[in-house]
Amino acid sequence: MGKQKQQVISRFFASKPKIPSSPSPPSFSSSSSTPPPKISATVTFSPSKRRLTSRLSSSNSKPSKLPKLSPHTHNAIPPLPNPSLHEKFLHRLLEPSTTCSEPSSQNPKPNPTKYTPLELQVVDLKNKYPDVLLMVEVGYKYRFFGEDAEIAARELGIYAHLDHNFMTASVPTFRLNVHVRRLVSAGYKVGVVKQTETAAIKAHGENRLGPFCRGLSALYTKATLEAAEDMGGGEEGWGGESNYLVCVVEKGVLEKNFECGVESGFDVTIGMVAVEISTGEVVYAEFNDNFMRCALEAVVLSLSPAELLLGKPLSQQTEKLLLAYAGPSSNVRVEHASGECFIDGGALAEVMSLYENTGEDTLVDHPYHAKQSTKFTEQGNHRLTIEGIMSMPDLTVQALALTIRHLKQFGFERILCLGASFRPFSSKMEMTFSANALQQLEVLKNSTDGSESGSLLQFMNHTLTIYGSRLLRHWVAHPLCDRNMISARLDAVSEIAESMGSSRASQNIQGLDGENSDTTVVQPEFTYILSSVLTMLGRSPDIQRGITRVFHRTATPSEFIAVIQAILCAGKQLQKIHLEEEDTVKNMRANTVYSKLLKKLILTASSSIVIGSAVKLLSTLNKEAADQRDLKNLISTSNGQFPEVSRAQKEVHMAQEKLDSLIDVYRKQLGMRKLEFMNVSGTTHLIELPLDVKVPLNWVKVNSTKKTIRYHPLEVLTALDQLLLANEKLTVACRAAWDSFLREFGKYYADFQAAVQALATLDCLHSLAILSRNKNYVRPVFVYEDEPVQVHISSGRHPTVSIVRLLLDPTWVERVATFAKLLSLPSWLRLVPLYQHHQQNSMC
Repeated sequence: MGKQKQQVISRFFASKPKIPSSPSPPSFSSSSSTPPPKISATVTFSPSKRRLTSRLSSSNSKPSKLPKLSPHTHNAIPPLPNPSLHEKFLHRLLEPSTTCSEPSSQNPKPNPTKYTPLELQVVDLKNKYPDVLLMVEVGYKYRFFGEDAEIAARELGIYAHLDHNFMTASVPTFRLNVHVRRLVSAGYKVGVVKQTETAAIKAHGENRLGPFCRGLSALYTKATLEAAEDMGGGEEGWGGESNYLVCVVEKGVLEKNFECGVESGFDVTIGMVAVEISTGEVVYAEFNDNFMRCALEAVVLSLSPAELLLGKPLSQQTEKLLLAYAGPSSNVRVEHASGECFIDGGALAEVMSLYENTGEDTLVDHPYHAKQSTKFTEQGNHRLTIEGIMSMPDLTVQALALTIRHLKQFGFERILCLGASFRPFSSKMEMTFSANALQQLEVLKNSTDGSESGSLLQFMNHTLTIYGSRLLRHWVAHPLCDRNMISARLDAVSEIAESMGSSRASQNIQGLDGENSDTTVVQPEFTYILSSVLTMLGRSPDIQRGITRVFHRTATPSEFIAVIQAILCAGKQLQKIHLEEEDTVKNMRANTVYSKLLKKLILTASSSIVIGSAVKLLSTLNKEAADQRDLKNLISTSNGQFPEVSRAQKEVHMAQEKLDSLIDVYRKQLGMRKLEFMNVSGTTHLIELPLDVKVPLNWVKVNSTKKTIRYHPLEVLTALDQLLLANEKLTVACRAAWDSFLREFGKYYADFQAAVQALATLDCLHSLAILSRNKNYVRPVFVYEDEPVQVHISSGRHPTVSIVRLLLDPTWVERVATFAKLLSLPSWLRLVPLYQHHQQNSMC
């Protein structure tokens, strides 16, 4: 007789419960009486007992009625099912099985959810950051849990499935950059949770039996992505536009003219602060606005923010305008923050506390390298910055305090203290366009699909660098209205254009006083140097955002070296340009510059302070180690810097020597003079011996072949463990040293930022010179201040409607313009009749 088998009788074949005498069908509502306990039994039987049981059941049962046969197939026709029995069967079938239920318990308590250690960490993190989409590092993957997994599956096109208590989805670690950008572009706030300990450190710590410790290492939104860790550079199509974080607060006003007794047209006073975290630019404004919010709309269209921070409470009109801008098609992220705590002077105290703490941290961060002059300079800059903050309007300070509180969760609040360049949104030196002018004239974007194609900015943009393009956008949206600044810019553009060999650029060039301008025809050497520098910078990374990422301490070593080298090479090349005019024309050099604006920009970009600082910073790093991402050999410790790294390197060297010295012990122990450690498939320090050699019992057999066996002695395993731990400590020390090295860059940041701004201005001037040469534009001539205002245009044309010169039929031109107005086509077609009228007048 074979081995007994164990089977479980299903609950569907258990004895039937007693059916109540009530003829009503069974109820499925929750208010019905408690159903009878489900019966499950486990029996053990053999084949002989099975046959005996079948005989007894057949003898005791009554003879059943023969089934009715089909007249066509002669097969048995199954009887019609009883509806009540069929419902009972479905009810029993769909009920969940509870094999461990206790029949005696009347009201069983639900079992509490049992979470795994990883799930407990996820629940804790989700409670701390409820509005963040979390990516949790688990081994070689980043995993999403719960609703985050469903969102990731929908946005990234990946598979989500149920694992234990949560839905989960995962992406590989090396694709973190791509997936974070996709989620951020969709408008989500993404947080990356990384393991804060390695396997070697965990094995020797108190948490060796628990899960890996994890913590939120980075937060990403559209406004902070370019400045964040491991996210710089971006993919193709990213990084060219500005990503402003705009904070808006308001206060209702009711101004009356007491002489006339009527109300003014102002409805609210709005305070605004816009921060470009990746470049350090801060724009602020406070203005009165009417019911239509025209001024606020102009600010939003000019800055094109990527993220909005709305300080509550806001009026319905203001919130409606901002939410309409951040519609579903724009993917602009909106976050609300309460500003009630900053009403009674709390905003200024919040800002001042940040500046005081940052100033103290700056002095503590550089106890060995910061000289007294550097400390005094930083204190002077802090004093000037604090004085500027004190002079800001109240609502602007309140918006700044909300912005600082918002940026603290990302770790980027320092940019507002040390590295920010504050400027007002509107000033007396620049014009401010209305929202209607920006839209109808298509200054920045076209009115068809909202892209830059076909706009005035695209027509004028011949810049070679990304940061030059961003600056030109500001120039186009805010033209100069100061005569001296306009003349200085025109002098620079004329000199660059003439150095290119333009024939028209030297016509009618006069100074402010009606005399000949300082601009003189020069040789092409100056243009060659300037063009080569801008071309080199165009092939380099975005150095404006690069130095800001260094300031934020999120730059990689290879990125740091690339950015500093680009600034260094540009400065050395610009130093070849002579900025002083010689005494005689015979001694005049071919590459001498005469424009005051060009001289100032070239001196700033090629400053000896910038070049000296760049050489000093690069001498501390090993370029080959940076290219290979070898953090252990990146920083040079020969000059006595970073003693922690030197100490950790000595521990690694001692552990390695101790491990290598064990081979002499085993040579003597086994009597083999030529015995050596060997490495096989990544496993190091193996001892390979023939099959007949006896070894101590504590040696661990790793693998073998037909003739040999490879061992790991116990002492080798202990020494390998110590070497691994020493290497992990060295990695931690090198990361801390790299962070300290980046922190030290803060005292050089202002000089490098000024140099990059000068290079961006040179790029914009070079772009305008190319536009002037290609389109045969001429320089305007200003009249004296005592003369009446007058405008004389000869053969003028709109830059974006040059194509209408091909349209010769006036009737057809008017017809095209009419259809353009009816069909809401681009506005340059609406200007066709005006252009035709101007052409007729000029011909007369």
